[in-house]
Amino acid sequence: MVFTLQRYIFRELFKVFALATIGLTLVLSLGGILQPVQEYGVGPQQVVHILIYFMPITLTFVLPMAALFASALTYGRFASDNELDACRASGVSLFTMVYPGWILAILVAIANLILSFHVMPYFVHLAEKSLKADAKQIVFRNIERRGFYELPPDGRYMIYADHADAKNDTLSGIVVIQNDKGSIKKITTADAASVHFDPHESFNEVRLDVLGARRMGAADDFWFVIGSASLTSKFGSLLGDDIKFKRVNEMKQIRADLMRFDPIAEIALTGFAQLATELLAQDISTRMAAADAESYELRGHTRSVKFSATSCALEEQKEISLEGRPVVVEEYDSVSRRLLRTLRCNRALILLDEDPAGPGLSLHLSNARVDATGQIMVHHIIGGLALPDPLAQRLHRASPLETVQPDQTSSVLSGPPSTTLTGLQRQLVRTIQRTLLDLKAEMNSRLVFGIGCIPMIMIGIGLGIINRGGHLLSAFGASCIPAAVLIVAIISGKHVTENMTAQGVSGIVVMWAGLAALLVLATAIYARLSRS
Repeated sequence: MVFTLQRYIFRELFKVFALATIGLTLVLSLGGILQPVQEYGVGPQQVVHILIYFMPITLTFVLPMAALFASALTYGRFASDNELDACRASGVSLFTMVYPGWILAILVAIANLILSFHVMPYFVHLAEKSLKADAKQIVFRNIERRGFYELPPDGRYMIYADHADAKNDTLSGIVVIQNDKGSIKKITTADAASVHFDPHESFNEVRLDVLGARRMGAADDFWFVIGSASLTSKFGSLLGDDIKFKRVNEMKQIRADLMRFDPIAEIALTGFAQLATELLAQDISTRMAAADAESYELRGHTRSVKFSATSCALEEQKEISLEGRPVVVEEYDSVSRRLLRTLRCNRALILLDEDPAGPGLSLHLSNARVDATGQIMVHHIIGGLALPDPLAQRLHRASPLETVQPDQTSSVLSGPPSTTLTGLQRQLVRTIQRTLLDLKAEMNSRLVFGIGCIPMIMIGIGLGIINRGGHLLSAFGASCIPAAVLIVAIISGKHVTENMTAQGVSGIVVMWAGLAALLVLATAIYARLSRS
């Protein structure tokens, strides 16, 4: 008899729970995909895929609310129809009748923990891959619809085009704006360009092969005609690279190796390249200032250079300016050591990339004249160069993350770091501290919310029984208040943890205090029910 009664109650519970879960999931999932649809301009087929991928995210929040609604409604109706009194008069205890709701609460808590720690992050990564697989259509569709597109995640590059031909992967009437923290760094215009996408595991690389290109920098008063050129940029995270979308094993890996977290790795590699730039600039300046100054040599796999200049100075981030009257550059074959050409210009730039294996160099010459022929080379680039071995050895005594730390800089540079490098170091320290705090806050918030489903649902059952004489939905409304208290405690605890360093544990206490408050309330409710 008891088993039949419990099965009846659980069946009623499950029917309401299933209907509420389906309805809320569809409504909230449709609302969740509006931003990606509006921001990225995805197609109808992609919308269906994103809707499926977003459902586990929605279920993480829907399951507790659907169970709370089902428990308050089912037990409230059970009590208002006097079925509860009839069972208790027959000798069935209250806790025997509450047992199906207890089972539902435990199942929802387990499902919520699995969803938040494993399933939801996995589907977020699937949605990310799906959007990146359609990167070409996203770029061309946005340009066709709005006339421009900002490359995510930070919008550092903005591409304008008069016409986009997705079938032939071409753009015409192009303006590419490179900005840095809201200020324009470079503007490049071109008559036409072909667009190429190179997919990687964590990002896509976009390359524009442009024709009839002209460029102007922030400090320039005129346009440089550079003819044909290639502009390359990473097509970064579309949904945001955030700790809250990481699986538990990924969070453990990030805690063990911070370079596994892309925001930290990006700042560390940028700082490492800037450190290499300043080290190279110091070495060049020292060599040029010597009484018996000779040409400075940079070697590459296929081509190498020797150059002499009057002055050497740091320009923008990861750039070294060489000036002289003139700057003399000897370009020769690295294997045979045969001189290929000698060029002269008034100004040249050395640019560094962010390769963790060792920053690569390229020498950019503007309006260089070839000694032998008198030919003017408007924009000549000598790439594939490497740092001199002594400098590379000083840089690679430790990992890039360790080398770029402020306390390690003095062992690499002979002088103080630039304001650019100092700013990157401060940004790296803040990002590392914030990431470690985010990891702690995210892990505890998922645990508190998952475990909190049990007292939350039990409170809904108790209030449904107590409020037997009122409207059925009033018990659900009343039980939403403790649920809201738990959510507020979790959000407040996360903010406190993320905004504190030495005392970050207090934010964790706030989260668990919210759960403790629900347990105390649930105990008080069932103590009252047992006495009635």
